Amino acid sequence: MVESGREPGQETGAPFGIAEVTGVSMVPTLLHGDRLFVHYGARLRPGNVAVLRHPLQQDLLIVKRLIERRDGGWWVLGDNPDAEGDSRVFGVVPPSLVLGRVRARYRPVTPGRQRSVGVVLSWLFSSVRPVRSASWRLRAR
Repeated sequence: MVESGREPGQETGAPFGIAEVTGVSMVPTLLHGDRLFVHYGARLRPGNVAVLRHPLQQDLLIVKRLIERRDGGWWVLGDNPDAEGDSRVFGVVPPSLVLGRVRARYRPVTPGRQRSVGVVLSWLFSSVRPVRSASWRLRAR
């Protein structure tokens, strides 16, 4: 995951920021190249998709789904069960490493594409989506 700007939401005091997804650990919810609207310091609950610092490499930001609170922090998983790099590998994530909640995702406009009103409206309708909490069935896996 790549964070736009400096330290996520911290230096400017801004409660919102934009991040870019790299990798496939959150497929089908998020795809490689998606941009995320992140609400830093938001209230978190199980099922939310969140941006966090990797517990073993804290200069690396990752995006995962918060599954449940456990002693010592959050158990987090990617939505793609075949991808590695979540709590099954590194264990519980301390709350101090969870930076913010993902509120929405959008897919960037394809470079060189015509920018008529119809194309922009089509892009808005198909590419901008809120990122919702998972159902209890997903959290229970």
